[in-house]
Amino acid sequence: MADRPQSGELFGVPYNFERPSIRRLLSSYWQPGDNMLVEKPFGIGYTLNLANWRSWVVLAVAGAMLWLEQGSGGGAEGDRDDDGEPVEVVVD
Repeated sequence: MADRPQSGELFGVPYNFERPSIRRLLSSYWQPGDNMLVEKPFGIGYTLNLANWRSWVVLAVAGAMLWLEQGSGGGAEGDRDDDGEPVEVVVD
């Protein structure tokens, strides 16, 4: 079997299947001066650069959305009327 590269780029998407080290993991998530998205230290694709302020905005918005979803009581179940009375539906 031919030796395949452990890291590279396929169709414009980076991949890296080399064994990760602690130093490489930490340095990949904190890259001051780089864009919001950086290559993942292990796996396929991109991840957030925590040295960029835009990444923190994305995390805050995602956290707020999750908090609002948890607080709404489950979505469709919270939309029911709690009167216990039957509802009349008229279809034209």
